[in-house]
Amino acid sequence: MTRLQIRIAGILIGAICLVVAVASLVTFVAISYPAPDRMAGPVAFQIRALYGAANIGPGSFPHLTADQVARLGEPVEDLTRAITSRLQSDDISVPVAVYHDKTADTPVAVLQMAGEYIAIDFPHDTLPPIDFWLIMGAWMGLIVVGVILVSLIMSYRVTRPFAVLEQALVTIGPDGVLPPLPETGSHETIETARMLNRLSSRLRGAMESRMRLVAAAGHDFRTPMTRMRLRAEFLDDDDRAAWLRDVDELERIADSAIGLVREEVTDALVEPLSLDQLLRDEVEDLAEHGHDLTVAHLDRITLALPPLATRRAIRNLLINAATHGKGGSAELIASTDEVSLIIRDKGPGIPEDLIERVFEPFFRAEPGRLQTIPGAGLGLALAAEIIERYGGRLSICNSPDGGLRQTVVFPRTP
Repeated sequence: MTRLQIRIAGILIGAICLVVAVASLVTFVAISYPAPDRMAGPVAFQIRALYGAANIGPGSFPHLTADQVARLGEPVEDLTRAITSRLQSDDISVPVAVYHDKTADTPVAVLQMAGEYIAIDFPHDTLPPIDFWLIMGAWMGLIVVGVILVSLIMSYRVTRPFAVLEQALVTIGPDGVLPPLPETGSHETIETARMLNRLSSRLRGAMESRMRLVAAAGHDFRTPMTRMRLRAEFLDDDDRAAWLRDVDELERIADSAIGLVREEVTDALVEPLSLDQLLRDEVEDLAEHGHDLTVAHLDRITLALPPLATRRAIRNLLINAATHGKGGSAELIASTDEVSLIIRDKGPGIPEDLIERVFEPFFRAEPGRLQTIPGAGLGLALAAEIIERYGGRLSICNSPDGGLRQTVVFPRTP
């Protein structure tokens, strides 16, 4: 957002300063180089007065010698021509030339009358000011400072609604819900915050409705499944075993659905948790139940996490590697700013075009992952929900040397 404000302010400052600079340049040219006709008018008027005077006293105007006139250099043609034209229009014919007086740094008109050279200075109101650059610099500085202040204020007001959007996106919780935003500030900011609050309320209502629906469906499954289990007791042994397997599968689906909803709506108690000990215990427990799992590397690390939810998430990932992946290994690596749990399995992996869907509920890949293994298809979805809720991230990819690699990364807080 700061970059956007700087860009808008920069565009305004650049555009206004460019216009002012061009206008100032035109003013500078106009003041520094006045039109010859405008400069020649007052001098021609003085020459007319001299021409009609009966006697020109020695102190009226400076008198120059021929050597002094020669030292003035070459005449300024445009001013000489302008004064001569003015005098001719009044039927006055006297030799006159305009020189640049290097001593005073101003033009001076020299006319020859009665065998003498008379110098007439140009009036100061026809010349550019001596401190022109100082005045122009102060003028430009004042404009630039004013333009910068106005541009910064305007860019802030223009981008304020975008800042509200940025704030809303940054403050989205792990549950994906926008927190209420204060409806204060300018009209645009208030309208933006109001619309975001309305959107957040609708999203929260839709999510709660979905959670209630899933939880109610999972709960209502229990009663008919209990009746089915009781009726299975009166079946033959072969039919009873198949019947109970189906009932167990339905119970797992219902329990997983309820567990997923519970994780979305419940904030578990966070406490210091020895992640290396938890991983070691889970690997040993699953190995005792016949799963091919080993620990490759363990760094000692303690993080603030909910013990039960974290254990459930890691266990789901390990079971996924042990069953679908035909066994695997786990390692826990701690760096300066994060902790990585990497689980590699020995399975065939997942097709690349399906790997982005692995966190979808009830997802099963074909033919890479076996479908004959019992499960509801919610293990990865539940693990991802738990890990992301508490600041971590879960990613899955195919290993270059075969198998699937599941990576959990938690930020390492001091």
